[in-house]
Amino acid sequence: MLQISNLHAYYGKSHILRGVNLTLAKGEIIALLGRNGVGRSTLVKSIMGLVPTTGSILYKDKEIVGKATHEIALNGIGYVPENRDVFPTLTVKENLLLGVKDKKVKADWSVEEMFSLFPNLERRANVNASALSGGEQQMLTICRCLMGNPEFMMIDEPTEGLSPQMVETVAELLKKIASKGISILLVEQKLTIALRLAGRVYLMGHGEMVFEGTPKELEENKDIRKEWLEV
Repeated sequence: MLQISNLHAYYGKSHILRGVNLTLAKGEIIALLGRNGVGRSTLVKSIMGLVPTTGSILYKDKEIVGKATHEIALNGIGYVPENRDVFPTLTVKENLLLGVKDKKVKADWSVEEMFSLFPNLERRANVNASALSGGEQQMLTICRCLMGNPEFMMIDEPTEGLSPQMVETVAELLKKIASKGISILLVEQKLTIALRLAGRVYLMGHGEMVFEGTPKELEENKDIRKEWLEV
């Protein structure tokens, strides 16, 4: 579904991504790991066309490097940023409805299903999003992305700053999403959650991929973890 080859990305004169390669299959969850500042969020933004890049990003065998962000999104790619971009002055329900990309297409996800998954959101359906807790805003952001019927979702640090109970709620939601055949690229700082959810992991360091393999292979590779993950 996704094939990234020799991808380079820049912020002005700063060279952030340095020849990144990555593949992702339909229905697969991949965890993108690494310390802060190594380029994980830049990679996600590059796929969405938000950062100047060179190289190749094939999505369903079509090149998307150089495409506008809205074109990329309309191809079935959803993006949940790490800063929980809710519309604060709109209600929970209004935020969800804004996620619908094409009202003529029958959605796989409905507002009612979002509310059944998260009763807290239903109880606060008519409350402005600014009044929600951080965890509730994260749920709302993920659910709004689902309302656009994505085939592939990129989710950046979904459990950052959440309570242990809410972390588990997010993890269960991601498993449910993947069970419907939606591919997920997960940027996650919490190693235990990432390794539990992902079928494969990529580890980044200094803008490059330094490891690719299964969660078990990463757990067994103490040298790689010590050099690129542990503080």
